[in-house]
Amino acid sequence: MMLPARYWSRRGVLASVSALALTACGKKNDPAKTEAKAADKAGPRTIEAVVAGDWRRPEDRARDVWRHPVETLKFWDLKPGQTVVEFWPGAGWYTDILAPYLADTKGRLYEALLQTDPADPAAAEIAEGYRRKLTEKKKVYGDVQFTAFGPTSGPVAPAGTVDLVLFLRNLHNWMAGGIAEKAFKDALAALKPGGVLGVEEHRGEPGRVQDVLAEDGYVQQDYVIQMAKEAGFVLVSASEINANPKDTKDHPFGVWTLPPTRLSAPRGEPAEPGFDHAKYDAIGESDRMTLKFMKPK
Repeated sequence: MMLPARYWSRRGVLASVSALALTACGKKNDPAKTEAKAADKAGPRTIEAVVAGDWRRPEDRARDVWRHPVETLKFWDLKPGQTVVEFWPGAGWYTDILAPYLADTKGRLYEALLQTDPADPAAAEIAEGYRRKLTEKKKVYGDVQFTAFGPTSGPVAPAGTVDLVLFLRNLHNWMAGGIAEKAFKDALAALKPGGVLGVEEHRGEPGRVQDVLAEDGYVQQDYVIQMAKEAGFVLVSASEINANPKDTKDHPFGVWTLPPTRLSAPRGEPAEPGFDHAKYDAIGESDRMTLKFMKPK
C-alpha cells in the first residue's frame, strides 16, 4: 500500500521494516497492528516535530518567525495528553499544530467555532468547510470535537474538564462584538482548577485610552489582564516571545495594514492599487502580548 509522504518519518520507517520482517518469516501480518506497535515504540512526536509537519502550508510555516509556536505553546505549558479548547480557530493556523500533537499524544482538542446565524449562510459555509478539513483527514488531525462560541452559545467543553484554553488574536473581535466578558467566563467554566488560559493579542500602546470596541485591532495589555481578573483568573506570567518593537501601532487601517492581512483600504472596501506597502512590510507582523492565566485551584 502506498502511504502518504507524511508517514515516511521514523514511525513510518519502523512500521515498514517490521512488516517486511514478519512477511519474511512466513508469519501473518496485520498492517494496522504493525504500524500501531511501531508508533508506540517510536513514541509520540514532540511539539517541535509537529511544527515541522509537512501537512502545514508553506505560507503558514513562513509565519513561524513571527508567531513562535514552539516557544509559545511551551510557555502555556502544553503537555502530552491534555484536553485543549481553541476559541475561534479561523483558518486553522494553530489547529494544524494542536490537533496532530494532541492526537499523537492521546489528548483531546475542542474547536469552539464561530457561532453561526441561520441568516448568514456564508459564515455557515466557512464553518462547514473547516469541519470537513479536519474530519476528512483524521489520520493527521485525530478526532477533533466541535463546539461553538458566540453571543448565545453554550459550553465550549464539559465543565471542569479542560487543561488549556487558548485565545489567539481574537479578543479585539470579541470586544467589537460585546462578547469578550463571555469568552473569559466560558473559558473559566471549561477549565479544571489549576488549568491555564493562554492569550495572544495585538498589544496597544500603554497609556492610551482603550477603545472598548478595539476598532484598530489593538488592546492594551493592562486592559486584558483586568478583564481576566474580573472573570476570576489569576495572572501567572507575561512573555515577550511575540513582541515586535518596530510596530508603531498607528497604521492607517489598523493592525490589518501589517502583514499578513496587508490592507490598503478600510475593511470591506476595494483595495487601493497604488498603496505603498513597503513601510508596513518592513515592520512585519504586529507587536503581541503573550499572557498565561490560571483558574484558581
